Amino acid sequence: MASEFDVVVIGAGTGGYVAAIRAAQLGLKVGVVEKQKALGGTCLIWGCIPTKALLEHAHALKVVQNVKEWGVTIGEGAVGIDMQRVQERKDKVVTGLTKGVEFLFKKNKIEWIKGTARIAGRGKVEVTDGDAQALSAREIVIATGSAPRSVPGVEIDRKRIITSDEAIGLREVPKSLVILGSGAVGVEFASIFRRFGSQVTIIELLPRLVPVEDEAISAELLKSFKKQGIVIRTGTKVTKAVASASGVDVEAQLPDGGIEKISADYLLVATGRGPVTTGLGVEGLGFNLDRGYVSVDPLFRTGMPGFSAVGDVITFGTGGAPHPQLAHVSSAEGVITAERIAGREVKPINYDHVPACTYCDPEIGSVGLTESEATEKGYDVQIGTFPFFVLGRAKMAGETEGFVKIVADKKYDEVLGVHMIGPRATELVAEATLALRLECTVEELIRTIHAHPTFSEAIGEAAHATHGAAIHM
Repeated sequence: MASEFDVVVIGAGTGGYVAAIRAAQLGLKVGVVEKQKALGGTCLIWGCIPTKALLEHAHALKVVQNVKEWGVTIGEGAVGIDMQRVQERKDKVVTGLTKGVEFLFKKNKIEWIKGTARIAGRGKVEVTDGDAQALSAREIVIATGSAPRSVPGVEIDRKRIITSDEAIGLREVPKSLVILGSGAVGVEFASIFRRFGSQVTIIELLPRLVPVEDEAISAELLKSFKKQGIVIRTGTKVTKAVASASGVDVEAQLPDGGIEKISADYLLVATGRGPVTTGLGVEGLGFNLDRGYVSVDPLFRTGMPGFSAVGDVITFGTGGAPHPQLAHVSSAEGVITAERIAGREVKPINYDHVPACTYCDPEIGSVGLTESEATEKGYDVQIGTFPFFVLGRAKMAGETEGFVKIVADKKYDEVLGVHMIGPRATELVAEATLALRLECTVEELIRTIHAHPTFSEAIGEAAHATHGAAIHM
């Protein structure tokens, strides 16, 4: 086993393994230190993939629950969910993808060093556990990612007060579930377990659901969730959570100052994630750290010669704008970092053009500025919206909730943001992302022919609506 490399990557998540593969493609000798039993990191093993697999099961159950409307007969008796088989299929999907990454390592001659990494100085990494050894490299890329974190007054015991790591592995459908936080993780698990049959309550400290989204999106999701029977408590703070062998008792302070007590089988803490740097050895080596995050420049250099960092573990300077903790962002950063190390010319990422996808039911896809953000930046804003329920494709599919909203600059007609909630929103946002990337105008979107009958027609119609002339509304 080699101990000298051109590049050593610490962490094999979506930032790390992509950086490793791209570096190897460019002719560099690459080693990756990863302590997990499989490659792929949080997204593949604990986050994006297993969660979305569960959401696909929830969608399948939704379709089966409405088979009479489709003219399909499937026999007598109640429709239910077999969590054992659900978990088996989810695990099969995850295993297949992790093995795929392992194959790519072998194909690109990347060495996987199994163990825990600790930076021992410039160009040096010590590996403990597993394949204990000392590694040397011209460049080291920190890609250790993030882990779930809690809030004051709530102690995660991973039995009754759980994180998404435990939620993806539940072998039974809880009768009741309280979810703390209404970001992407919170609302996705709300969709999963409500469809599976749980009584779900969401508690959000801020005034609205999915608070980083456009306000119109938040309002539409609130309406849909209430219709589904999900209990929503916004502007509410959890002050206490006590776990027992059979459940958890939660106390929450309501907006009016009153206290609500809720008992449930589980409390899922979905209040965000913190950087994984404990034990890495970055504290005493001169790295610039901000609350544990590694500070980098726009090309992901740490300021320490020979060290870069990508993904959830980074921040752009003390007090800088929050770094989006998204798998596709980490991968893009990994590619840029590998190409820079290999001597290629690279450019910084425009984070205003990063798509955000939330896979709840109904789905949310968004990119660019919200209406309020555009107004705050001084744009003369014009907007256009178009509902999915008008579309023939949506009626055929029986998925008519939601709309597409375009935020544009009236002076130059430039598209500033696109926000959608409804069927296939996480796929449709790709067109919107390309539109922003190419500095597209609303007029150009209008003149782009959208196939019929499709869900994507809603984007073209929303463009027409932005100019005050939606054709089918």
